[in-house]
Amino acid sequence: MSGLNARQQEAIRYLDGPLLVLAGAGSGKTRVIARKIAYLVEHCGMPPHSIAAITFTNKAAREMRERAGKLIPDAAGELRISTFHALGMRILREEAKTLGYKPGFSIFDATDALDVIADLVKSEDKSLLRHVQGRISHWKNARVTPEAARHLAVAERDRLAVEAYLSYEATLKAYQAVDFDDLILLPAQLFTERAEVREKWQDRLRYLLVDEYQDTNACQYSLLKLLAGARAQFTAVGDDDQSIYGWRGADIENLRRLPQDFPHLKLVKLEQNYRSTVRILKAANNLIAHNDKLFEKKLWSELGHGEPVRVTVCPNNEREAESVVMRLRAHWQEMRGKRKWSDYAILYRSNHLAKLFEQQLRNHRIPYVLSGGQSFFERTEIRDILAYLRLIANTDDDPAFLRAAVTPKRGIGAASLQALGAYAGARRVALFDAVAETGFGQRVTARQWETLTAFRDFIRRLRRKAECEPARTAFSELLAAIGYEAWLFDREDARAAQTRWANVGEFAAWLGDKGEEEGKNLLELTQSIALMNRLDKEDSGDIDAVRLSTLHAAKGLEYPHVFLVGVEEGILPHRESIEIGKVEEERRLMYVGITRARQSLHITYCERRRQNREWLACAPSRFIAEMGEDVRMANGKQAVLPDRAFRSARLEAMKAMLAKK
Repeated sequence: MSGLNARQQEAIRYLDGPLLVLAGAGSGKTRVIARKIAYLVEHCGMPPHSIAAITFTNKAAREMRERAGKLIPDAAGELRISTFHALGMRILREEAKTLGYKPGFSIFDATDALDVIADLVKSEDKSLLRHVQGRISHWKNARVTPEAARHLAVAERDRLAVEAYLSYEATLKAYQAVDFDDLILLPAQLFTERAEVREKWQDRLRYLLVDEYQDTNACQYSLLKLLAGARAQFTAVGDDDQSIYGWRGADIENLRRLPQDFPHLKLVKLEQNYRSTVRILKAANNLIAHNDKLFEKKLWSELGHGEPVRVTVCPNNEREAESVVMRLRAHWQEMRGKRKWSDYAILYRSNHLAKLFEQQLRNHRIPYVLSGGQSFFERTEIRDILAYLRLIANTDDDPAFLRAAVTPKRGIGAASLQALGAYAGARRVALFDAVAETGFGQRVTARQWETLTAFRDFIRRLRRKAECEPARTAFSELLAAIGYEAWLFDREDARAAQTRWANVGEFAAWLGDKGEEEGKNLLELTQSIALMNRLDKEDSGDIDAVRLSTLHAAKGLEYPHVFLVGVEEGILPHRESIEIGKVEEERRLMYVGITRARQSLHITYCERRRQNREWLACAPSRFIAEMGEDVRMANGKQAVLPDRAFRSARLEAMKAMLAKK
């Protein structure tokens, strides 16, 4: 308990029932969770494998595992610390037979799922396909069945989504595949319908700790309640003031339901902030006080008053980017050698605002890292190789079959694949299995059948190697066998091919290292790759560079010096949020941005903003005035709330601009 305040100690020691830890920004919640795990093991004698700590990101799980592992090194290998989706995958792997799946089922990522939906909807309209995919995901997260969704659909697009939803579920099952939403939905359904399975997992996981509880959706909350059972031995850690993911299904009502569903719930508030100065916290507290509160909470700090929060009005968005980067550079130069570029972050509401700041940073030769870029596993060359690994792990994975069969080209043409698809569909079997059936051989030419049979035999040989040989060796032999390097250099210019092949080499090295560290073969590693957003060693936190990030992506992070830019009506709060009455979530997003800052916070907005060759008049966000009188305007202007008429006129101007597109 050394170094912990009284409230943190109380949260760790309380074991008499369900507990909600209301953890304000920078209040040490990760420290509390890690130490509570150690407390349960060391002082309460609870087996490490019977404790489940659940997070939302791989990075958070890794950090928690490292912290807890340092406290109880002898038990580190037994700790069950994972994301929601990894826990769901673990349950599904073990209970696959009960659900009608084989343990080696495939996990479809968003791109795979979109391909299936496109085939079902028979459309190439990307906007429509993304809408259908989003509605299906929303319904799954809310535990809405296809039949129930039929009664909710009003708009034509939603009715189309309902029809696709039913076929989509059947298609995934036929492919022996699940999507990311299923990793939560299927365990929740299983625990609801099969008491003996639910009780087995309740007995196995005796204590639950849930991080970022305010970000749970309805399905995740259902899974937690089912796992907790009547015993209700859990600690939920969250903050209603940082609930910013409503757009992707997170339901702040889960915080409201918790005391109702668990009447004996104990509440512990963590209000001491160990990150920011008093002035930064005062601005944050003033701002969030304008929201309706589920729980009263006020952050405080012993880190001193610090610098004033500064607001700068810029003539336009080009001058804004120039001003911010010049001020950042000057600040860094004041104490050169004592500050790093990674001490600075430029945060914004939407990705499109980053472009001008990138240009200015490049002009001044300042290194930077852009958040929200393409995931390593989303790169074309990695997806090509993953298609082989997925097919080796699950021969029922039809999308993987289709990609691997033609990448690199091996004489299998579109006509062959169309004939195979039609036959497999009629026979209701996987493409891989259909190749071997006599009936299919009679429908195509001898050459077509021989080529497909050779590919099938090739995959079988690769699978045997993946099962028997070390991951590094098996993967190296796979790359050599498919001739991917030569194919890359034949179809790309030399520079692009070198970059892509280097990425494949990095992937190969990571797979080999991972296999040796975890004692897994290539087949076992493949089954968990779909859950990884990036390579474990790929951590931009190790790079000395300015961070450019959206506010959503910055949650959970902190920086000594923060520039919060584009703080204007229509941007933050976002225009659409104003129209549909979601300003409170936008205010929470601003609150998250403010509380990322440790020592200094600079806020900027523009008087005019160029969009599509037009200049639009801008007004300061209402949130600036709500931060209170202690906020200092850099040019002496008052941070006043724009009047309703001005906001209305600006909104109409924006609508007119959009209508011209």
